[in-house]
Amino acid sequence: MTNGRTHLDTTLSLDRIGKRYGDVVALRELTFDVRPGEIFGFVGSNGAGKTTAMRIAMGVLAADSGEVRIGDSPVDLSLRRRIGYMPEERGLYPKMKVGPQLTYLAQLHGLSASDARGAAQRWAHRLGVAERLGDPVQALSLGNQQRVQLAAALVHDPSVLILDEPFSGLDPVAVDVMSEVLAEKAATGVPVVFSSHQLDLVQRLCDRVAIIARGELRALGTVDELRDRGTTRIEIVAPQAPADWADRVPGVRVLGLSNGQTTVELAADADDQELLAAALRTGPVHRFAPRKPDLTELFREVVSA
Repeated sequence: MTNGRTHLDTTLSLDRIGKRYGDVVALRELTFDVRPGEIFGFVGSNGAGKTTAMRIAMGVLAADSGEVRIGDSPVDLSLRRRIGYMPEERGLYPKMKVGPQLTYLAQLHGLSASDARGAAQRWAHRLGVAERLGDPVQALSLGNQQRVQLAAALVHDPSVLILDEPFSGLDPVAVDVMSEVLAEKAATGVPVVFSSHQLDLVQRLCDRVAIIARGELRALGTVDELRDRGTTRIEIVAPQAPADWADRVPGVRVLGLSNGQTTVELAADADDQELLAAALRTGPVHRFAPRKPDLTELFREVVSA
């Protein structure tokens, strides 16, 4: 790592994690890793198992099977102190003032009193809540509480970051600040994993993405890799074409039609040249080009499959 620590493997690995609640399987053989310096997006519908997986990674919950490791070492109490964790439900003391609370949390992770105070002030300033250090958490807006929650995850200079819905409730300016902070931490070699329902942010920020559904890993890869595995889609701009022109082509499903632009999805055995010929029969074609699905579209495909 590049921040003065010894060079240790900080890869966060979830290896065949299983978890049941009675007859309900929350996680089934969940396996992935988050590499040093990587921003990793963990996405899924409500109830898919994201929060359960993150709580197990942090040690808040015990897995029924499998193992969580940092490098080659199973995560124990000493390694958990190296993790910065931001729960979805705010885990701060609402009546405690921001400054003393951040200082206290830093000390719990092993910092001296003076180092903890310095770190609390530094992160409060970086995240835009320095003027609120003397206020109780409950007096802050929800967005500022979220900023303080991130400061609490960062105040002890963690080797691994696990963040559950960190962008929830943030305004666009705060989203930009948090995005910059995560990129800065990753640039120092810290593996960063976060869950989010804001898939546009995941697509923009993440090096790799995992999609989970019903406790199972359904897709894993870079955003480009995941988009390449989606169904074939084509955008056609044919201003004179009637509304139903593409419906007549075998193996074609119309996804969108607006102002002469038609977006279609091709079945595996469909012929794109037959589609182009059909478009040309309607008049001039100004555009005929493949279009990769964005992460939101891919997510729908993977989860509904």
